Amino acid sequence: MAGNKRILMTVYNRLLKAIGPRNWWPAETAQEVIFGAILTQNTSWQNVEQALSALKKKRKLSFRAVRDMDRQELAEIIRPARFLNQKARALQEFADHFGKRYRFSIKKMKAREMEPLRDELLGLYRIGPETADSILLYALDKPVFVIDAYTRRIFSRHGMLSEERTYDDFQHLFMEALPPDVGLYNEYHALLVHVGNRFCKPKPQCDRCPLKGLRHT
Repeated sequence: MAGNKRILMTVYNRLLKAIGPRNWWPAETAQEVIFGAILTQNTSWQNVEQALSALKKKRKLSFRAVRDMDRQELAEIIRPARFLNQKARALQEFADHFGKRYRFSIKKMKAREMEPLRDELLGLYRIGPETADSILLYALDKPVFVIDAYTRRIFSRHGMLSEERTYDDFQHLFMEALPPDVGLYNEYHALLVHVGNRFCKPKPQCDRCPLKGLRHT
Protein backbone atom coordinates (compact mmCIF):
# COMPACT_ATOMS: atom_id res chain seq x y z
CA MET A 1 0.00 0.00 0.00
CA ALA A 2 2.92 2.35 0.70
CA GLY A 3 4.00 2.01 -2.92
CA ASN A 4 0.52 2.82 -4.16
CA LYS A 5 0.31 5.86 -1.91
CA ARG A 6 3.65 7.13 -3.22
CA ILE A 7 2.71 6.83 -6.89
CA LEU A 8 -0.81 8.22 -6.35
CA MET A 9 0.51 11.27 -4.52
CA THR A 10 3.22 11.73 -7.16
CA VAL A 11 0.50 11.83 -9.81
CA TYR A 12 -1.58 14.24 -7.73
CA ASN A 13 1.26 16.63 -6.97
CA ARG A 14 2.50 16.65 -10.53
CA LEU A 15 -0.97 17.43 -11.87
CA LEU A 16 -1.67 20.09 -9.26
CA LYS A 17 1.63 21.82 -10.05
CA ALA A 18 1.10 21.66 -13.82
CA ILE A 19 -2.62 22.48 -13.97
CA GLY A 20 -3.53 24.23 -10.73
CA PRO A 21 -6.71 23.86 -8.64
CA ARG A 22 -9.81 23.10 -10.69
CA ASN A 23 -12.46 24.45 -8.26
CA TRP A 24 -14.72 21.55 -9.17
CA TRP A 25 -17.76 20.89 -9.21
CA PRO A 26 -19.03 23.85 -11.30
CA ALA A 27 -22.29 24.63 -9.50
CA GLU A 28 -23.80 27.27 -7.24
CA THR A 29 -25.65 24.91 -4.88
CA ALA A 30 -25.56 21.29 -3.73
CA GLN A 31 -28.86 20.66 -5.50
CA GLU A 32 -27.34 21.92 -8.74
CA VAL A 33 -24.46 19.46 -8.27
CA ILE A 34 -26.98 16.62 -8.05
CA PHE A 35 -28.78 17.81 -11.17
CA GLY A 36 -25.44 17.86 -12.98
CA ALA A 37 -24.39 14.42 -11.73
CA ILE A 38 -27.60 12.88 -13.08
CA LEU A 39 -27.63 14.83 -16.35
CA THR A 40 -23.97 14.21 -17.22
CA GLN A 41 -24.47 10.47 -17.74
CA ASN A 42 -23.46 9.52 -21.31
CA THR A 43 -23.05 13.08 -22.53
CA SER A 44 -20.60 15.98 -22.50
CA TRP A 45 -20.47 18.61 -19.78
CA GLN A 46 -21.15 21.25 -22.43
CA ASN A 47 -24.53 19.62 -23.07
CA VAL A 48 -25.23 19.47 -19.35
CA GLU A 49 -24.49 23.18 -18.99
CA GLN A 50 -27.06 23.92 -21.68
CA ALA A 51 -29.67 21.82 -19.87
CA LEU A 52 -28.90 23.45 -16.52
CA SER A 53 -29.10 26.89 -18.10
CA ALA A 54 -32.50 26.03 -19.58
CA LEU A 55 -33.75 24.87 -16.18
CA LYS A 56 -32.52 28.10 -14.57
CA LYS A 57 -34.27 30.22 -17.19
CA LYS A 58 -37.53 28.38 -16.48
CA ARG A 59 -36.93 28.71 -12.70
CA LYS A 60 -37.06 24.93 -12.41
CA LEU A 61 -33.59 24.20 -11.03
CA SER A 62 -34.88 22.78 -7.74
CA PHE A 63 -36.06 19.31 -6.89
CA ARG A 64 -39.24 20.67 -5.36
CA ALA A 65 -40.08 22.25 -8.73
CA VAL A 66 -39.04 19.15 -10.68
CA ARG A 67 -41.18 16.85 -8.56
CA ASP A 68 -44.32 18.78 -9.48
CA MET A 69 -43.59 19.23 -13.19
CA ASP A 70 -45.14 17.43 -16.11
CA ARG A 71 -42.51 14.87 -17.13
CA GLN A 72 -42.73 15.66 -20.83
CA GLU A 73 -42.23 19.36 -20.11
CA LEU A 74 -39.15 18.52 -18.04
CA ALA A 75 -37.81 16.24 -20.78
CA GLU A 76 -38.07 19.03 -23.34
CA ILE A 77 -36.22 21.49 -21.09
CA ILE A 78 -33.30 19.09 -20.55
CA ARG A 79 -33.17 17.98 -24.20
CA PRO A 80 -29.54 19.20 -24.70
CA ALA A 81 -28.35 16.57 -22.15
CA ARG A 82 -29.64 13.71 -24.39
CA PHE A 83 -31.54 10.62 -23.20
CA LEU A 84 -34.15 13.16 -22.14
CA ASN A 85 -36.98 10.79 -21.18
CA GLN A 86 -34.79 8.58 -18.99
CA LYS A 87 -33.10 11.56 -17.37
CA ALA A 88 -36.41 13.34 -16.77
CA ARG A 89 -37.62 10.23 -14.97
CA ALA A 90 -34.35 9.97 -13.00
CA LEU A 91 -34.62 13.59 -11.86
CA GLN A 92 -38.24 13.20 -10.83
CA GLU A 93 -37.68 9.93 -9.00
CA PHE A 94 -34.75 11.45 -7.13
CA ALA A 95 -36.90 14.52 -6.37
CA ASP A 96 -39.73 12.37 -5.05
CA HIS A 97 -37.35 10.42 -2.80
CA PHE A 98 -35.55 13.59 -1.68
CA GLY A 99 -38.85 15.19 -0.73
CA LYS A 100 -40.31 12.20 1.10
CA ARG A 101 -37.14 11.13 2.89
CA TYR A 102 -35.44 14.47 3.57
CA ARG A 103 -38.09 17.16 2.96
CA PHE A 104 -35.78 18.63 0.31
CA SER A 105 -33.11 19.36 2.93
CA ILE A 106 -29.49 18.85 1.87
CA LYS A 107 -28.54 19.30 5.54
CA LYS A 108 -30.69 16.32 6.55
CA MET A 109 -29.26 14.24 3.73
CA LYS A 110 -25.70 15.11 4.76
CA ALA A 111 -26.45 13.93 8.31
CA ARG A 112 -26.78 10.32 7.17
CA GLU A 113 -23.83 7.93 7.36
CA MET A 114 -22.07 7.48 4.03
CA GLU A 115 -22.48 3.73 3.44
CA PRO A 116 -26.26 3.48 4.00
CA LEU A 117 -26.73 6.71 2.07
CA ARG A 118 -24.72 5.31 -0.84
CA ASP A 119 -26.84 2.15 -0.85
CA GLU A 120 -29.95 4.33 -0.79
CA LEU A 121 -28.79 6.33 -3.81
CA LEU A 122 -27.86 3.18 -5.72
CA GLY A 123 -31.44 1.99 -5.29
CA LEU A 124 -32.79 4.94 -7.29
CA TYR A 125 -33.48 4.88 -11.02
CA ARG A 126 -30.39 5.43 -13.24
CA ILE A 127 -28.07 6.16 -10.32
CA GLY A 128 -25.02 3.91 -10.58
CA PRO A 129 -21.77 3.99 -8.60
CA GLU A 130 -20.19 6.96 -10.42
CA THR A 131 -23.31 9.12 -10.12
CA ALA A 132 -23.90 8.13 -6.50
CA ASP A 133 -20.30 8.86 -5.55
CA SER A 134 -20.34 12.20 -7.39
CA ILE A 135 -23.39 13.20 -5.36
CA LEU A 136 -21.80 12.00 -2.12
CA LEU A 137 -18.48 13.77 -2.69
CA TYR A 138 -19.44 16.99 -4.42
CA ALA A 139 -22.90 17.70 -3.03
CA LEU A 140 -22.77 16.07 0.40
CA ASP A 141 -19.06 16.34 1.37
CA LYS A 142 -18.62 12.61 1.96
CA PRO A 143 -15.08 11.15 1.59
CA VAL A 144 -15.57 8.78 -1.34
CA PHE A 145 -13.36 8.67 -4.43
CA VAL A 146 -15.22 8.98 -7.75
CA ILE A 147 -14.11 6.65 -10.52
CA ASP A 148 -14.85 7.50 -14.13
CA ALA A 149 -13.68 6.46 -17.60
CA TYR A 150 -10.84 8.98 -17.49
CA THR A 151 -9.49 7.53 -14.23
CA ARG A 152 -9.60 3.99 -15.62
CA ARG A 153 -7.81 5.02 -18.80
CA ILE A 154 -5.13 7.13 -17.13
CA PHE A 155 -4.16 4.59 -14.49
CA SER A 156 -4.33 1.58 -16.79
CA ARG A 157 -2.00 3.33 -19.23
CA HIS A 158 0.40 4.03 -16.36
CA GLY A 159 0.43 0.38 -15.30
CA MET A 160 -1.62 0.58 -12.09
CA LEU A 161 -4.66 -1.57 -12.96
CA SER A 162 -6.11 -3.07 -16.10
CA GLU A 163 -8.87 -0.90 -17.58
CA GLU A 164 -11.16 -3.96 -17.45
CA ARG A 165 -11.04 -4.12 -13.65
CA THR A 166 -14.21 -3.23 -11.79
CA TYR A 167 -15.32 0.14 -10.44
CA ASP A 168 -14.81 -1.21 -6.91
CA ASP A 169 -11.25 -2.33 -7.74
CA PHE A 170 -10.27 1.14 -8.89
CA GLN A 171 -12.01 2.81 -5.96
CA HIS A 172 -10.29 0.45 -3.53
CA LEU A 173 -6.90 1.41 -5.02
CA PHE A 174 -7.44 5.07 -4.12
CA MET A 175 -9.30 4.73 -0.86
CA GLU A 176 -6.90 2.17 0.64
CA ALA A 177 -3.84 4.27 -0.19
CA LEU A 178 -5.10 7.80 0.48
CA PRO A 179 -6.56 9.36 3.64
CA PRO A 180 -10.36 9.91 3.70
CA ASP A 181 -10.06 13.58 2.79
CA VAL A 182 -12.96 15.26 0.96
CA GLY A 183 -10.79 18.11 -0.33
CA LEU A 184 -8.11 15.74 -1.65
CA TYR A 185 -10.62 13.44 -3.34
CA ASN A 186 -12.43 16.41 -4.84
CA GLU A 187 -9.31 18.02 -6.32
CA TYR A 188 -7.74 14.73 -7.42
CA HIS A 189 -10.79 13.61 -9.39
CA ALA A 190 -11.16 17.06 -10.96
CA LEU A 191 -7.52 17.01 -12.10
CA LEU A 192 -7.99 13.55 -13.64
CA VAL A 193 -11.07 14.78 -15.51
CA HIS A 194 -8.99 17.63 -16.94
CA VAL A 195 -6.14 15.32 -18.01
CA GLY A 196 -8.50 12.77 -19.48
CA ASN A 197 -10.37 15.40 -21.43
CA ARG A 198 -7.29 17.24 -22.71
CA PHE A 199 -4.57 14.60 -23.05
CA CYS A 200 -5.48 11.01 -22.19
CA LYS A 201 -7.99 10.59 -25.01
CA PRO A 202 -8.70 7.32 -26.86
CA LYS A 203 -5.82 8.48 -29.09
CA PRO A 204 -3.47 9.76 -26.37
CA GLN A 205 -1.44 12.96 -26.57
CA CYS A 206 1.35 11.74 -24.31
CA ASP A 207 3.98 14.26 -25.43
CA ARG A 208 1.88 17.12 -24.02
CA CYS A 209 0.63 15.34 -20.87
CA PRO A 210 1.86 16.42 -17.42
CA LEU A 211 2.25 12.72 -16.59
CA LYS A 212 4.63 12.02 -19.46
CA GLY A 213 7.25 9.45 -18.49
CA LEU A 214 5.57 8.42 -15.25
CA ARG A 215 4.97 4.71 -14.81
CA HIS A 216 4.14 2.49 -11.86
CA THR A 217 6.87 -0.03 -11.02
